[in-house]
Amino acid sequence: MANISVRHFPLIVLDVDEALAFYRDGLGLEVVSDVANGDFRWVSLGVPGQPGLNIVLSAPGAGRSDADAQVIAEQVAKGAFGPLVFSVADLDSLFESLSASGAEVLQEPALQPWGPRDCAFRDPSGNMIRINQAA
Repeated sequence: MANISVRHFPLIVLDVDEALAFYRDGLGLEVVSDVANGDFRWVSLGVPGQPGLNIVLSAPGAGRSDADAQVIAEQVAKGAFGPLVFSVADLDSLFESLSASGAEVLQEPALQPWGPRDCAFRDPSGNMIRINQAA
């Protein structure tokens, strides 16, 4: 069996700068690169404690036709993709910090029937983010 790992996770957002504030300032991810290529831009964010794993923020139109970008933007705004699930040692502190930042709360911290204690937010684009309490 091959030794395989996840390296990049693409995440489509409606506004890269607005999303960057949520993921960098709110969740504590670290900017690895900020790349402009013509009219397109993407930002790679590293996950602390997981070197080599990057979440890559880009807009719906990055390399896509206008028609595809429109459809994708509508789906992102509806929260149709995801959720993206994070794990954190202190769920309550992160919940309070993100709530105070104005992030849209979908669910306060609660023990789930499927196991973890978690909470849920929407990022500024509408993507659902779940945050689990680390074991």
